[in-house]
Amino acid sequence: MKTFALVNQKGGVGKTTTALNLAACLAATERRVLLFDLDPQGNATSGLGVNKNDLKSTTYDVIVKNQPISEAILDTKIPDLKIVPTNTQLVAAEIELVSAFSRERRLTSVLSQCENDFDYIFIDCPPSLGLLTVNALSAAQGILVPVQCEYYALEGLSELTQTIEMIQKHLNPQLETAGIILTMYDGRNNLSRQVAEEVEAFFQDKVFSAKIPRNVKLSESPSHGLPILLYDAFSKGAESYMSLTAEFIHRFEPNSEQNETPKEDQTIQNYTQNHIMDHKAYEAIENTIHQEIVQANHTTHSDPLSQKIYKDDEITDSSISLDEINRAIGENL
Repeated sequence: MKTFALVNQKGGVGKTTTALNLAACLAATERRVLLFDLDPQGNATSGLGVNKNDLKSTTYDVIVKNQPISEAILDTKIPDLKIVPTNTQLVAAEIELVSAFSRERRLTSVLSQCENDFDYIFIDCPPSLGLLTVNALSAAQGILVPVQCEYYALEGLSELTQTIEMIQKHLNPQLETAGIILTMYDGRNNLSRQVAEEVEAFFQDKVFSAKIPRNVKLSESPSHGLPILLYDAFSKGAESYMSLTAEFIHRFEPNSEQNETPKEDQTIQNYTQNHIMDHKAYEAIENTIHQEIVQANHTTHSDPLSQKIYKDDEITDSSISLDEINRAIGENL
């Protein structure tokens, strides 16, 4: 089992979006994945379609009340993806754990209960460097840091680096920065490119090559309680997270070619249809595609390359078939 904490004390950098979509994509490759929601806002919980107001057991109960983690783990719409949900009750944990014995290692003890049940555990941390985040860093083997491609996102990295060094020295010597993920990237924007270059120059090979773009579908999917693969498997957001997942597997599973993993030339359609999508979810996406086809039929496009390709959440030819969409995606992988 490998445990990763997604950390950035700055909010709004795509941390939760990356946590749930990377977890979903890995689960799509038939790896057993647990998403542990450690953010009292509970966005990862609601983003996977779990009702935060109807929970029998949460992260608060397993960390503060010592309930078995097995009582809190819930299924999701993806068979190999489970979640330990949370809600605003977790806010009290920061106060209640102050006087608790071994307070920094509570999460380490909790996760040890299921270390043989999962291949990966992802911890979605709150946007702070408080006691909950310290617990996550103490329990994790690696840190994934989503960095928004804007100026202010760079300011907090030095503080985060100091916290990591403190955890390594006093609580978790094995902790390492596993990767930096550039989010909300817009290649047309000079600032985005400059921030990406600065991050790559400082962290070098720690930065993932796959960049997560700004994408409307990525923003919409949490409101429907779905990861991007189930909400719109053909969007640029889905493609970017599949690319990130492939790079993640290559980095942390050097012998993955020997395992029963999907081949690189399989399309996003293969992943979604064969591994994670039931008939209703697939039918919903197909209906969405045809609706957009009808809408796009009223628009005239002069670019010949756009006449037969589903790209950037837009279809421009009402006669295009689903097979043609699949081929177009496959050619770009």
